[in-house]
Amino acid sequence: MSLWTPGGEVPVERNRPPEPSTEDQGLSGRVGGPNLDDLSPEERAQAEQMIAEMAEVQRQVLAAPAAQVVTNHIAGFYELAALHLAQEEPRFDEAQLAIDAMAAVVEAIGDRLGENESALRAAVNQIQMAFVQRKTEGAEA
Repeated sequence: MSLWTPGGEVPVERNRPPEPSTEDQGLSGRVGGPNLDDLSPEERAQAEQMIAEMAEVQRQVLAAPAAQVVTNHIAGFYELAALHLAQEEPRFDEAQLAIDAMAAVVEAIGDRLGENESALRAAVNQIQMAFVQRKTEGAEA
C-alpha cells in the first residue's frame, strides 16, 4: 500500500508503528518533547499554564457547533482573498486560491452550514465580483 503526497508516492506498512521524526523528539531528544521533571520550577509552571490554556481552547472549540467553526474558516478565506486584492499590486493568483477554496467548501457543504449558508454564498459572489472588477481595472490601466 502507498500514500500519495505532493512529493510522490510513499510506501506505507499498516502493521508497523511509525518511527518518530526528529521534530517529534522535542528539546530532550525523547518522543513527545521535554520531560516536565527536567524543567526548573519556573519553566514547569509556564509549561503547565500553557497546557491548561491549550486544554481550555480545545474545550471552547468543542463546545461550539462545527458549522460555526467552519463558517469562521470560510470567512478567513474571504478575508485572505480581500487582502490580496486590496494590495497596490493585487496578488491575483493568491486571491484566486482563497476564493476557489471558499467557493469549494461552500459548494460542498453549504446545505449543512445552517443559517449561515445564504450569507456565505452571497460572500462568495461578492468576492468573485471584486476579483473581476480589480482584474478589469488592472487591464484598463
